[in-house]
Amino acid sequence: MSGAALGLEIVFVFFLALFLLHRYGDFKKQHRLVIIATLLAWYLCFLIVFILPLDVSTTIYNRCKLAVNSSPAESNDSYVTPIPSKQKCFKPWSYIPDGIMPIFWRVVYWTSQFLTWILLPFMQSYARSGGFSITGKIKTALIENAIYYGTYLLIFGAFLIYVAVNPNFNLQWNQLQTIGIAAANTWGLFLLVLLLGYGLVEIPRSHWNGAKRGYLLMKTYFKAAKLMTEKADAEENLEDIMEEVRKVSESIKYNHPLRKCVDTILKKCPTEYQERMGRNMDDYEDFDERQNSYPSEKNLVKLHKQVIYSVQRHRRTQVQWQILLEQAFYLEDVAKNETSATRQFVHTFHSQEPENKIIQYFYTPTV
Repeated sequence: MSGAALGLEIVFVFFLALFLLHRYGDFKKQHRLVIIATLLAWYLCFLIVFILPLDVSTTIYNRCKLAVNSSPAESNDSYVTPIPSKQKCFKPWSYIPDGIMPIFWRVVYWTSQFLTWILLPFMQSYARSGGFSITGKIKTALIENAIYYGTYLLIFGAFLIYVAVNPNFNLQWNQLQTIGIAAANTWGLFLLVLLLGYGLVEIPRSHWNGAKRGYLLMKTYFKAAKLMTEKADAEENLEDIMEEVRKVSESIKYNHPLRKCVDTILKKCPTEYQERMGRNMDDYEDFDERQNSYPSEKNLVKLHKQVIYSVQRHRRTQVQWQILLEQAFYLEDVAKNETSATRQFVHTFHSQEPENKIIQYFYTPTV
């Protein structure tokens, strides 16, 4: 079993991350690079949680062996407390051979650092960019990330200057690397403590309040009213952006040099807006070079970015609204069936998603 537990958990966690990504994502619509980067990020996060108990059990066993073999003289300068040699150290089933875990943690740590601070933020900025070429998108992503990380560099530079000026410290490459690791870990630990502090209070409180009759239904009504306002605002914003796209599409004809940029913007618009604009435009009308009302490429880049953001926001609110409606209908059915004499759960509206056959077999209306 030496190292077998580590190998099994590495394989298990990979398929777990793949299953969750398939459950909450769409492989057909997403780019392969996005799928790989997201899968790797989730995989590394889950690995830390699952492999940590193996590392702890192995460390306890190694310390036990060291304590058995150490003498009282050696224990004075060590953190190991000697124990009688008659006591045996039981090798755990999750034991990992020496030399594997340091390499494993280095690979996980530095890969996570690369994804967190470089690759994933760059990919997010690249996807939100309004550029019409790969070079333009890369340039925009680099500028946005340079501005974003400029604040972190200022803090890191201040600490670096302090260490360099202080005569008690001798600045070397190892110390510089340590400062960078400490800064990254401090940011991660602060975010982790903040989220854990909120979750430790909110999760038990939500379950406690959820046991109250009618509480979840009233809370869902409140969320629906709030989301309805956000949904209406997103639809209004999308209408305004589509109106600007329509004006640009009508002004820039088929033989204009910037027509390719307009076609790229139209592909990002919802299908109903594309059909509406296609019926109202005449692509066979030549453009007049003497007119000065044509937008520049920079304005089209800005419009392209606004289209991407407004469409994503509109789709997000639509999905959230659909999920909230299904939850509200279900909670209303719960309230109605509590006083039902038929002793069977009756749904007012059935879910659009196909139900699992196994769950449907055991989780019957009577149950």
